[in-house]
Amino acid sequence: MTARKPKQHTTESTPASASATPADFGDYWTDAAQRTVLFLDTLLNRGNSYIENLEKGTPSLLKFNSEMVLDGRDLPEPCNYALLHLLPPDSMPVNPKLRPVVVVDPRAGHGPGIGGFKFDSEVGVAMRAGHAVYFIAFRPQPEEGQTLFTVMHAEGRFMEEVIARHPACKARPVVIGNCQAGWAMMALNAERPDLFGPLMIVGAPLSYWAGSSTLNPMRYSGAALGGSWLASMTADLGADRSDVAHLVQNFETLNPANTLWNRYYKLWSNIDTEAERFLEFEKWWGGFFRMTGAEIEAIVENLFVGNRLARGTVMDGDKAIDLRAITAPVVVFASHGDNITPVPQALDWIIDTWGDERAIAAAGRTIIYVLHESVGHLGIFVGGDIARKEHDQLVTSLDVIESLPPGLYEMKLEAKAGMESLRWEQLEPGDYTVHYEHRTMKDILALNPEGREEEALFSTIAKVSELNATLYKSLVRPWIKMMATRPMADAMTKMHPLRMQRQMFSDAFPFASLIHEEANKARANRVTVSDEHPLRKMEKKLDAQISESLNKYRDDRDASAVKLARTLYGPKMLGALFKPDAPDSEVAHARALKEIEAARAAVLPHLTEGGFAEAVCRIVLAGMVSIGSFERRSFRLARLLAKLPADTLGNAGAQTNWLTLLKSQARITAVAPVEALNALEQLLPTTVGRERALAVSAAVMMIEPTLANPRSEIIEFLMGTLGVDPDRVIGMARQLTESFEEPPAVVKPSTKAVAKPAAKKVAKKVVAAKKPAPVKPAAKAPAKRSNRKSPAA
Repeated sequence: MTARKPKQHTTESTPASASATPADFGDYWTDAAQRTVLFLDTLLNRGNSYIENLEKGTPSLLKFNSEMVLDGRDLPEPCNYALLHLLPPDSMPVNPKLRPVVVVDPRAGHGPGIGGFKFDSEVGVAMRAGHAVYFIAFRPQPEEGQTLFTVMHAEGRFMEEVIARHPACKARPVVIGNCQAGWAMMALNAERPDLFGPLMIVGAPLSYWAGSSTLNPMRYSGAALGGSWLASMTADLGADRSDVAHLVQNFETLNPANTLWNRYYKLWSNIDTEAERFLEFEKWWGGFFRMTGAEIEAIVENLFVGNRLARGTVMDGDKAIDLRAITAPVVVFASHGDNITPVPQALDWIIDTWGDERAIAAAGRTIIYVLHESVGHLGIFVGGDIARKEHDQLVTSLDVIESLPPGLYEMKLEAKAGMESLRWEQLEPGDYTVHYEHRTMKDILALNPEGREEEALFSTIAKVSELNATLYKSLVRPWIKMMATRPMADAMTKMHPLRMQRQMFSDAFPFASLIHEEANKARANRVTVSDEHPLRKMEKKLDAQISESLNKYRDDRDASAVKLARTLYGPKMLGALFKPDAPDSEVAHARALKEIEAARAAVLPHLTEGGFAEAVCRIVLAGMVSIGSFERRSFRLARLLAKLPADTLGNAGAQTNWLTLLKSQARITAVAPVEALNALEQLLPTTVGRERALAVSAAVMMIEPTLANPRSEIIEFLMGTLGVDPDRVIGMARQLTESFEEPPAVVKPSTKAVAKPAAKKVAKKVVAAKKPAPVKPAAKAPAKRSNRKSPAA
């Protein structure tokens, strides 16, 4: 029973006009009838594909060949996970000097493979860049006794194996965690930071109480059910197996218009072009997997209801998982169009874990986030356009991501088309230029128009959930476990509505042969009409009305759920009995202030230690804060400058580890920015040294018009403060970059150039400020969207 690919034999009728003839209307009804039979044929093929996939054991849907490296079933703590080495096609040779990339897919109801679902994917992008790529997959059924931490320990063993297979590469692997795999990799990274290079988490929820009542009401659903006890009971009824098809059903319930109408109308309306894409997606969407009861219970209690990960209270045995222990850069990719992992859920953990952006820099950590305006939850890690743009730029920017000074940044991508030719464009090949803008906790807060006040409600819900879970486990669970058997659970699993709709409408359907026969006739004698046909227009209008009605039902339902949660758990009812705890952000901020003050006290006595290299790093860091961002090309230009003869760089050339020095100086300037700059006179006792340091810094920062006329606000100010000759600094900066000069800039065909960030006032900060230098203003919050994206968007 395999899916039949439609053959195209299309005879399109003359486009209809206002004076359509009876024959034209006849063509429409013929087209509609043919579309209907082809639609039913496609649904039969979906069912056949589902059954065929079951018979094969529901393998991963990777588009790439693979070889098994480690099987989790063979580990001391067995689990259903496995490490695969993905074999690149001959057109994508591996560069052995590059670090390996490990892609981890979510186990949220579906099978693995979405990260390598097509060639334009996370896997494909990494392969094209020359990286060896590994994939952590999993089987449909868990092993007996498997827990969330069993899986985490297995993934740690997989990472050890990847590192051992690349002894010539000293850099640790890059890890990409999609959705739930994102928080799983964050937890592993916190326990085993020695295993990780940069970690990219894509559409991953880590702050589970965050969000908006109008845009992201999913978080209120657990309130009406009284917390986590229902997930525990469902797993107990399954004889210690949780059918994660229930999670998929929850995702579909989020958007009834898409689930009940839009996706099927889209298929029916565009049956000649949409069938193949529909079947490909449904093959993954309909691959339902299972978890143990211990796994789903730990996920719901610790994360989705308890929100303990960012707080640092998830326990692995007697050890707390503290996200502040992660040392490698963390890159967060989220989208305003994602209604399953809204932007606040993807980013607010930064506030709850660190409390203050200065604490991030003072601890030597780097966190970068990238925001998309509209793509849906699945599109963020499987969309072809996203792979060719954001994922490609992330992978090709790994050298810069690891070189960034510690701190909090937003990565911005700008298309080169329409811009004047950039200086040093050969250092940034491709269609996009990238810069990293300094961000603060206020910038993240501004992304949620509703703020975080309502999270107190979820603190109360979590406490009620703990009580209900305790009562269930003590009074009800023993009775259910006595009655539940695995055969009974398997039978219940097969009867799940999402499985039944696929299994029943397959070639086992009584009229399947007739539908296939009529579909073949329709393909052989296909008649289509123009979208301008009056009846086609009427059809589109009816589609919009049905979709709008279902969206209204959704909005009314969600509003009722929000109202119920606010009433039941608010301060006048259960909130009075189960008072919410202090917000995690306040706890983290108080801790951060103490840590910053301690770090400041530790560095102040040592500010004048060092010399030329330390001074250059401080000037560059001050320049970054001054303009609010740093260019990707600047870091690559800095590497070229570092290779110049030592006397050119004040006897601080190739023998200086500039990367390590820049990061250490960033930790100093984070807590004592004014004092660090005031110490430049001691670090640079001679005029020649000061001029050379300013010239090197100006060249590195690439502040326009620095390279044409090496002056910027910070450089101008420091030239006056340090008493140097501006003309000599200008001349020295030009000499440093002469060997890297490009031909004169040529304007590329387009509309207009993208504006550079405006420089900020720095003189007052250096001379009189008593607080750290401000950064760029907060990003604007996204406008409210009336129609939320579907999970499959």
